[in-house]
Amino acid sequence: MPVNLRQSGQNDVSMLVGTRVRKSPFWHKSVEHGVRAVTVYNKMYHPRLYFSEEQGGLLGEYDYLTRFVTLWNVAVERQIRVKGPDALAFVDQVVTRAMTGEKELVPGKARYVVLCDPAGGIVNDPVLLRVAEDEFWFSISDSDVLLWLRGLNYGLGFDVTVDEIDVSPVQVQGPLSRELMHDLVGAAIDDLKFYNLMEAEIAGCSVVISRTGFSAEIGYEIYLREASYHADALWDAIVAAGLPYHLKVVAPGHIRRIEAGILSYGQDMDLETNPYEVGLGWQVDLDKPSFIGRDALSRIEAEGVTRRLAGLTFGGRPITWYNADFWIVRDAEARRPVGYVTSAFWSPKLSCNIALAMLPVEQAEEGRALTIDRPGEPEPVVAQVAPVPFFDPERTLSKAA
Repeated sequence: MPVNLRQSGQNDVSMLVGTRVRKSPFWHKSVEHGVRAVTVYNKMYHPRLYFSEEQGGLLGEYDYLTRFVTLWNVAVERQIRVKGPDALAFVDQVVTRAMTGEKELVPGKARYVVLCDPAGGIVNDPVLLRVAEDEFWFSISDSDVLLWLRGLNYGLGFDVTVDEIDVSPVQVQGPLSRELMHDLVGAAIDDLKFYNLMEAEIAGCSVVISRTGFSAEIGYEIYLREASYHADALWDAIVAAGLPYHLKVVAPGHIRRIEAGILSYGQDMDLETNPYEVGLGWQVDLDKPSFIGRDALSRIEAEGVTRRLAGLTFGGRPITWYNADFWIVRDAEARRPVGYVTSAFWSPKLSCNIALAMLPVEQAEEGRALTIDRPGEPEPVVAQVAPVPFFDPERTLSKAA
């Protein structure tokens, strides 16, 4: 079990919006588009719902994401820049994947990476963009990479500058996103491959566009330079161009990302988990002679893990809101606690509830019956272990030519 199970239940409370937590350059645009619920992510307000009950709530947002095209305010993916003569060598030292030699991340490309601490715990799982020969951007998930990298380099002494830059991303996601992007930047978008980058201009704004996203649908991230000054121009241009394609502003699609087996930092993994436990062992290149966490990860790989993140499917009332707690998972026979649910939602693709759960390896065999202590249910809910991803395991939608 995690150190803090966070068992508080759903509470009818309001979030204070004040000056201590940052607002993104697109915050006021989210408000204009009717944002109804937010959380705090990377010390910034993060939209989590726009649609009303009459519009279908999160399931209505999912429908638009999977049928049309959607715009997400994801400025919480703060951009931590590493720049300088030793930028490549420093990045190679702090991520678990090889970045040099035959596996070098060359300028104009991006890569999903993992940063670990010396014990092998996951510090962050950003998308890493190489925008120039001597410049990388870490597009981070929910932990303080700026302080982590600065602290590491205090001892490592590489010739680099580590800072946060005024670059804020939005995501354009959904089946019609390529058509929309074509209208915004022209035919060059048609040749942009999965995890590749291109420089462009939208409404007079300088942007970097990546063929990436959190939805597993075809999608793009638009990184706006000097975002504090140009946020309105970029946002309004995307919204206007999206009108013929039924574009809607929605929250990041957590239902769809669970179907795709995309992990959320702080929910499905954190410092208490290592890459091998959460299905990210492919991120660890032990052939690389040196990187932070290598010794611990080498030992873990050799010894094997005792628990792992697995999928669960189960019936009952459709889960249409974020689970507030890590629900306890029990052995079906003895009803003893064996693990915990990290993320759960109703899956329109599978017509059942799905979840990611941390389980002992002996309880994580596909097809095994387990039970879940689901709030509001008088009896434990019967579940079955299922393969992850739940849908489109080859990512054919997001990689479509």
